[in-house]
Amino acid sequence: MKVNVIVTPKTTVLDPQGAAVRDAMQHLGMPEIRSVRIGKFLEIEVDGEATMIEPRLRELCRDLLSNPVIEDYRLQLNGAESRNEKGK
Repeated sequence: MKVNVIVTPKTTVLDPQGAAVRDAMQHLGMPEIRSVRIGKFLEIEVDGEATMIEPRLRELCRDLLSNPVIEDYRLQLNGAESRNEKGK
């Protein structure tokens, strides 16, 4: 099974890297760009049933792949999206 994990800064957290990219995009001829948020994308291959694997993947996302204080994560299992508890 393929699992995608998308980690992004929480909407209330400033994203200086995204702001720098936005400014560069505007400078390079795209003044209509309003905002950019930069995050992480992980593609993971996993053996097992989604119902058994998902709770453990959530734990890994919370404890290893994201910083729950400043980041949200989304899981996509076999094309179906599932958000973390605070992102629901």
